[in-house]
Amino acid sequence: MSFSQYDRVLQLIGGRYFLVAGLAFLLFYVLLRKSLEYRKIQSRYPRFTDYAREIGYSIFTIAIFALIPVIFIGNPAISQYTLRYNGIEDMGWVYFFAMFPVMLFVHDTYFYWTHRLMHHPKLFNLFHLVHHRSTNPSPWAAYAFHPLEAVVEAGIFIVFLFLLPLHKLHFFLFFFFMIVYNVYGHLGWELYPPGFHRTSVGRWINTSAAHNQHHRYFKGNYGLYFLCWDRWMGTLRPDYEAHYEAARPH
Repeated sequence: MSFSQYDRVLQLIGGRYFLVAGLAFLLFYVLLRKSLEYRKIQSRYPRFTDYAREIGYSIFTIAIFALIPVIFIGNPAISQYTLRYNGIEDMGWVYFFAMFPVMLFVHDTYFYWTHRLMHHPKLFNLFHLVHHRSTNPSPWAAYAFHPLEAVVEAGIFIVFLFLLPLHKLHFFLFFFFMIVYNVYGHLGWELYPPGFHRTSVGRWINTSAAHNQHHRYFKGNYGLYFLCWDRWMGTLRPDYEAHYEAARPH
């Protein structure tokens, strides 16, 4: 592993985090704060110390996230065993685009089950309590993990490398979408339209209202992109629909 490799990946991941979370914070918590205040999921706002804590832990998370690809891709002794491929033409464009929904489902499955595991009483304080200190999360909470949880979250990168043949653009685009959706999940405002949660598609999609409930009450709504596993496993909060409707009234 070279420092230059690590520095490049660190800048990429850190730049994405501060760009996406920073723009969301500037837009919703500064510029449009007063005009959108009536629609905030929780009417109160986090304190300055909450923002500082979230950003501080996020910096540790970014440092860990940057280390994983350097170890597993930058080291030929390991990278030779991964399924990563170099030319899109090797697998074709149909395969290239078809992998994105597969990656979404695999990541959502990984997240749901590791997330539930970290809620086990014997693991919660060690792994997940730091993230749940944001009971009223802001966009800066998207990466606010304890270092041990950051390692768990980064594990999906390793799963992808050894489970699916993926191009470097898959990783670049997918993880950019991941931070965008993660920031939305911690935004504090619901962006999907009224009644979306009752549509044939929307009932399976995770929302900011759903994840905000998870931070507020600590139980239920464990998914990342979808509500599939929550619905299948009976962990969707029974008051979710009412909560969504309160956040996005007609």
